[in-house]
Amino acid sequence: MKYVSTRNNSKEYNFEEVFIKGLADDGGLYVPTFLRKYTHQDLLELKNLSYNELSTKIISQFLSDFISKEDLSSLVKKSYSTFREKDVVKISSIGKLKLLELFHGPTLAFKDVAMQFIGNLYEYYLSKNDKKINIVVATSGDTGAAAINAIKGKSNLNIFVLHPNNRISSVQRKLMTTVEEKNVFNIAIDGNFDDCQNIVKSMFSDLEFSKSINMSGVNSINWARIIAQAVYYFYTYFKLGSETVSFSVPTGNFGDVFAGYLAKKMGLPIDKLIVATNTNDILHRAISKGDYVSKQVKETLSPSMDIQLASNFERLIYYINNSESSKTVDIMKKIKQNSYQIENSNLEMIQKDFLSESCNEQETLDIIKKNYEENNIILDPHTAIGVGAANKLSFNDCVVLSTAHPCKFPDAIKNAINKYEELPQKLKHVLDKEENFEMMKNNTEEVKKFIKSKV
Repeated sequence: MKYVSTRNNSKEYNFEEVFIKGLADDGGLYVPTFLRKYTHQDLLELKNLSYNELSTKIISQFLSDFISKEDLSSLVKKSYSTFREKDVVKISSIGKLKLLELFHGPTLAFKDVAMQFIGNLYEYYLSKNDKKINIVVATSGDTGAAAINAIKGKSNLNIFVLHPNNRISSVQRKLMTTVEEKNVFNIAIDGNFDDCQNIVKSMFSDLEFSKSINMSGVNSINWARIIAQAVYYFYTYFKLGSETVSFSVPTGNFGDVFAGYLAKKMGLPIDKLIVATNTNDILHRAISKGDYVSKQVKETLSPSMDIQLASNFERLIYYINNSESSKTVDIMKKIKQNSYQIENSNLEMIQKDFLSESCNEQETLDIIKKNYEENNIILDPHTAIGVGAANKLSFNDCVVLSTAHPCKFPDAIKNAINKYEELPQKLKHVLDKEENFEMMKNNTEEVKKFIKSKV
């Protein structure tokens, strides 16, 4: 399979280039030139596979000659051996809704599903290439911990994680900053997640710098993340056995919900994908009204969604404009100037696949409290917003992606139900461990200088 950039589809790339680079040199995101469309018969043949078998089947078509199916199968098995659930994910009920529990990995968040796979994919690549790779990643909370856990201690790999200072939960931060391996570097940026993300993108765009350190990225801009996450949409559909299924997805950077869109484009019978946002609701405004104009980022109880400019929305822009990269370039310029209004024809296309809703802070707390009192289930604030969005849209027969364990957000849970959800015994030690991270201004050059000094 070949890939192109959303901003220039005249040049093709193989999976190795796409995976290692993460972001295209022109600032665009990689997308495949072709997507297999599964028929009804194809889906029947996948129906009874285990999660590991299904992952191998779906992912293999995107990797072409990068890895053999036998090696991929072993790599997938190794990746998910760290999960507390035998089937990796778990489907449970909450009233009339279903919850897809994605937080059974080592850092208690859905990011583990893709990140454990990616960590081993890097290791596989480096076992066959005499290189050293420096991964640079921005996090709004969960990505950083998942990436660090997947990369720590691996040979010829360093990881530099940028998080917004004092804008993630203490548990999220400590899962990153208490890791002692020498190849892990944490950087607290004086700003918000968008600032962290912009620094990373700026470093990728500086080709001289990015090539000098052999820079790679594991944010959801990396296509390997998307394909690994698409698997659990297939798995859920097969487990439920319904003719069609809808999903409500707590959404920040648009990566997880885009994985659902990818699954739908591949033929999975998904009815609607609900984009659930907090008060940082640019995606809700975009999908419901065509208003893709950013506002100031607000701090909320759901910090992983405190984002205004969602990177993966660019992939959707590319597809709804008939894969015309020149249109994507024009639109991304408008987004940079904060002046993008989605055309009615494009908005109609988006609304065929997507719905959206947002929940404010009080609504989030009320949802957590209500579901604890009625169902004896504690929801993390991001999952609560997913539940709230489905309820607001009256989607009773819907699967809500439960993206994180509630123990990662103790203050929010305490505010809602006046009790703390404790960390699993295996992770409690991080609360008392010494933290190690660098404080830096919102300045790309300062971050670059620090990274250069460590590679």
